[in-house]
Amino acid sequence: MLALRDITYTDIFFRIVLATLIGGVLGLERGRKNRPAGLRTYMLVCLGSAAVMMTNQYVVQCMGAGDPVRMGAQVISGIGFLGAGSIMVTRRNQIRGITTAAGLWAAACLGLAVGIGFYELAVPGALAVFGILTAIHKFDDLSRKNSNAMDVFIELKSKESMPAFIHYMRSAGLNISNLQLEHEMFSAGGSFTFIATIKSVERRPRESIFDTLHHIPDLEYIEEL
Repeated sequence: MLALRDITYTDIFFRIVLATLIGGVLGLERGRKNRPAGLRTYMLVCLGSAAVMMTNQYVVQCMGAGDPVRMGAQVISGIGFLGAGSIMVTRRNQIRGITTAAGLWAAACLGLAVGIGFYELAVPGALAVFGILTAIHKFDDLSRKNSNAMDVFIELKSKESMPAFIHYMRSAGLNISNLQLEHEMFSAGGSFTFIATIKSVERRPRESIFDTLHHIPDLEYIEEL
């Protein structure tokens, strides 16, 4: 097994193929969901990380000195710039791309493991990340559906509609918290926009809560975040 970890032409080829496959598996899942970073991005990140670690190992073996993980440490910090580029905040303060950014970071870490020859971690790690991106997504949706609170973007006809909105929420058994006024809270039509966390006093289905919100007086637009 130790001979397999040496930097040879055969081992270089094997690590490149394995890193490409791992990146491809993770990127394929993201690509199917039309995420900003898809198949090619994940393959390149994982392959590039493996190449960095192989280069670092080659330098240490050839020169007989140096830190075998120095270049890998730069990948861990540097991948943050690529991940940050995939995170977007929409006009209604919806955050998109955090899972994609985390997936890119995980792909880079797995690529480093492949590049140094730590296959015992790389292969099961790739399976674990793939499982998190696919199967756990369903559990995440289920937990959100069972939650008694929701973040919503609300647009009222005018600022004067706010007292009636608060009165309606109280009479409907809904509590308001984390009220955030938008920077451009007055649109061209004079409407008043804000984001708030809505929670029902009594436990009930989210569909029932959202249906109640659709009957807010002077409501122009509402969207769950």
